[in-house]
Amino acid sequence: MIYELKSTSPQMEIDLRGRLTFSDYSVFREISDYLNQFSPKSCLLDLKELEFIDSAGLGMLLIVRDKVTAKNGHVVLKNSQGQVKKMLTLGNFESLFTIE
Repeated sequence: MIYELKSTSPQMEIDLRGRLTFSDYSVFREISDYLNQFSPKSCLLDLKELEFIDSAGLGMLLIVRDKVTAKNGHVVLKNSQGQVKKMLTLGNFESLFTIE
């Protein structure tokens, strides 16, 4: 997974690219650290260039949600497509996130 952070307080946008799998957890911890540091009120995850996600990757999205909502913020998942969109649907993520 490759990511790019764009932060304009109190909002953070994170573009995810490639694959989000169990093997990406160490890289994902960097994102988690940024969330702890900046405590955004709004976090937009752009999944347009995310090609694949497994169950561990879905769990990482839930970690983002937990960190942001713990500070009374909200998370939006944007531009999911293909296999990623199918996994979000199968996981019933529309009940946990705002999906655009």
